[in-house]
Amino acid sequence: MVDPGVSAPIQKAVLTLAGPDQRALPLHSFVDRDGQPKSALQILLEEAQSAGVERMGLVIHPGDEEALERAAGELSARIQLIHQEEPRGYAQALLLARRFVGDAPFLHLVGDHLYVSRADRSCASQLVEVARSEECAVSAVQATREGRLCNYGAMGGKPVPRREDLFQVDQILEKPTPTLAEQHLSVPGLRAGHYLCLFGMHVLTPAVFEIIAAGDCPDLSTALSRLARRERYLAFEPRGRRYDIGLKYGLLQAQLALALEGADREEVLRGLVELFADREQGG
Repeated sequence: MVDPGVSAPIQKAVLTLAGPDQRALPLHSFVDRDGQPKSALQILLEEAQSAGVERMGLVIHPGDEEALERAAGELSARIQLIHQEEPRGYAQALLLARRFVGDAPFLHLVGDHLYVSRADRSCASQLVEVARSEECAVSAVQATREGRLCNYGAMGGKPVPRREDLFQVDQILEKPTPTLAEQHLSVPGLRAGHYLCLFGMHVLTPAVFEIIAAGDCPDLSTALSRLARRERYLAFEPRGRRYDIGLKYGLLQAQLALALEGADREEVLRGLVELFADREQGG
């Protein structure tokens, strides 16, 4: 069933930052595409703001308040902190934001990814535009090789007619094996050995809270798979890439991606060439 409220502006975002392996990641410092030093959290908050979001709810571990408020910089006035007292999983962390969100659709970003757009608009802005035009929940996805399925939820479904970047979701599995993905998550038109994995960015309806609250949702992928059976739910492949800063070398890859899409691209490229040249000469 279409939720007509999705056509309205998305005013709130929820960021989950309380996971044991996530807590320190938003505090890391990067040089953003504008050449300015910023925390990962500030970059994420600016991503949400670019999509028209006015308020951001941060699900955090108690005791992290002061560090995260500093990391938010000038956007600290727009955040509301939501405590996750016990580490009960990703789905339960999102459920804690139910009161903050209310009855309206919302933008959700994970706290251990950064997003680099390859279009004039941010990835979040692209996603929100699709959710409003399609009037339904939409998750961003990225074609990912099967060797990385162990890091992400992945979807199965079929392309929406006359759209190369939009897909009807049939089901989502959390970190499937390549064998399971081949059996259940194939998407027509995708190159061999690749699957559409979650991008860490969603526009969701409040129905997802009802699904999680009903129980037996060990992860968000399970809740999203049930959402697909309850209401119209699409996946969208934005023009951009997600970078998981929690992976090995993830911080480095994210920084390089930001730099190579930014104002100092030529300077960064020269530095990389010099680095490789020095290495060859030294070898």
